[in-house]
Amino acid sequence: MQAKSRNARLSRGILIVLEGIDGGGKTTQAENLLRVLRAEGYEAACFREPSDSRWGRIIREKATAQDSLTPEEELELFQRDRRNNVDCNLRPALAEHKVVILDRYYFSTMAYQGAKGLDPQMIREANESFAVIPDLVFILDVDPAHGLQRIEGRKRRDLLFEREDYLRDVRAIFQSLEGENIFHVDARRSAEEVSGDLTSIVLDYLEFFTNDG
Repeated sequence: MQAKSRNARLSRGILIVLEGIDGGGKTTQAENLLRVLRAEGYEAACFREPSDSRWGRIIREKATAQDSLTPEEELELFQRDRRNNVDCNLRPALAEHKVVILDRYYFSTMAYQGAKGLDPQMIREANESFAVIPDLVFILDVDPAHGLQRIEGRKRRDLLFEREDYLRDVRAIFQSLEGENIFHVDARRSAEEVSGDLTSIVLDYLEFFTNDG
């Protein structure tokens, strides 16, 4: 693909979401995609959920202990954190016509809290009543045993979410998600192979909204 100029300007902001169970490589791919887009001349920003809001900090604190929150409490915290992220980070960056990369979004809430008995469709409708609808969603798929093996060396473990039996149910919900903007990506492959797939899809998509300066 032909390289972009250093001031490739989008006609509007674009939101790209990376999803999947733990160990799928979302953070690595978000960083890779951010680097590629900036090299191609796009203004790009990267955020994550939970964010650094006070609700996000509570989630991360509670996540180190199993069963420290009920599914309903988890849902409330994630949605409060997401509202803040949407208002303070996503909408302002999109208003500046940036490509916004987001490491987890409401699809994770559908999958993780849905696997604990809440209705994924209810969660989706509640979130889409206030959240920005993403342009592209990449679900990085990996077997739970493989994913947990990849993150085994982490200093911090989220016992509230990182259990193999639970992650099998989470993965099943992710695998059930469909839509013309949702791409299921085999994340068992090397980071370079996965990055190549994501980059190709994203750059082709951005062509429709790009004005080279």
